[in-house]
Amino acid sequence: MAVQEARQGAETGARGTAHGGGCTCGDCPHGAREGHRRAVAEFLLKRDEFAAGQGLPAAVAHSASASRQWVSEELTQSAEAVAQRGRAEGDAWLARLWLRTLYALWAAVFLLLLVESLTAIGAGWTSARTAGLLAALAVAGALTAASWFHRARGGALAPVIGEDNRMSTSRTVAAAWVLFVAYAVLVLAGRLAAASDHAERDALISGLALARGAGVVTVLAVVCGIAVLVRRVVGLRILGQRLQKVRASRPRSADLLTDDSGRGTFADIQYVVIGAVALVFAAVRLARRPDQLPDLPWGLAVVVLVSAATYLAGKYAEGGRPMILSVVRAREAGDLDGPIRTGDDIEIRGAFFVPPGAQSADHLSRMVVRIGAVDVHVPLIPVTGGFSNPSDTVLKVPVPVDVEPGSVEVQVVTAAGVATNRCRVEIAD
Repeated sequence: MAVQEARQGAETGARGTAHGGGCTCGDCPHGAREGHRRAVAEFLLKRDEFAAGQGLPAAVAHSASASRQWVSEELTQSAEAVAQRGRAEGDAWLARLWLRTLYALWAAVFLLLLVESLTAIGAGWTSARTAGLLAALAVAGALTAASWFHRARGGALAPVIGEDNRMSTSRTVAAAWVLFVAYAVLVLAGRLAAASDHAERDALISGLALARGAGVVTVLAVVCGIAVLVRRVVGLRILGQRLQKVRASRPRSADLLTDDSGRGTFADIQYVVIGAVALVFAAVRLARRPDQLPDLPWGLAVVVLVSAATYLAGKYAEGGRPMILSVVRAREAGDLDGPIRTGDDIEIRGAFFVPPGAQSADHLSRMVVRIGAVDVHVPLIPVTGGFSNPSDTVLKVPVPVDVEPGSVEVQVVTAAGVATNRCRVEIAD
């Protein structure tokens, strides 16, 4: 399929169509999404051809080092084109997201109206149902206005998208609780405005007493504090080079449950699940008692606090600074043992060379090994379905002729810009 996409893309470009895959209009079949898809297909085709030993020019085919360097440069340029198309597609997708959030938001308001209408059959329409519907309209209207001003950044989801262009778990949980508490207070305010009896007004005001909503207020304070604290913790760990971060092409809903590399994490999953369960319980309590803040039981509130503490501890524990453990001479089959000389390949063994989320070729091509005063870009060595070099634990680079014989220091700079420790090796004359 990738081969077919690449050939179709080449044929379309040869015919000189009006759109070359770079426009960002939503209805155009040759828009940003199509351009990114074709660039990916062309890159996969080129990578698999090089992995099979095809496509090498005769001028470099006789030399293993020359052909490896040429292949790496070709793949790097192709990967940069894919990354550029990916950024354009991500920006276009983000600009369209605000309309989708509005559709979902007003669909939720319509669903609330439908549920209230069905439950009013037999019981009759009450002022609490009117207050609930009006509060939902007020919240939806405010979010709609905010979405318009932030339509280029995802609309209503803009506050929960982190600086790395991923959905933030802590901000999403906090935003959900903030919106729920605001909705609950608006429901009480609507009922208070419609109340004509003095005793009913006093009862509604007493429903806002701290003794009634202590559990909800505590959970709200904790999740909001966690959202602020996590941002500070992540920022300090990045500046301290204890955490590596690379920017994502666009936010995804799966970011709430996974780490930067797309693997599910226990800390995030349990925080979202427990927070959602507690929020559903509080919503049911509000529906049953719309005359007061939801009285979240302290047992459930403590469970949410434990979940928040687990999530915060997970943020402190994640990541790790890249580390060089050893540097040895890379030996091919049939080679004689010997010291490291200029022109030889060295194998750098360590950990955390590839940051989470940096498995794409454009990020891998940005890795650099500093040998003495010479910066050597890590070559991309393709295999079917991926790359054998670089990897998270092993890097292989040639020692350039510009390196002077003697004792030199070797250091790796990752795609996130984090430098490892220095390892000293001897270069023989």
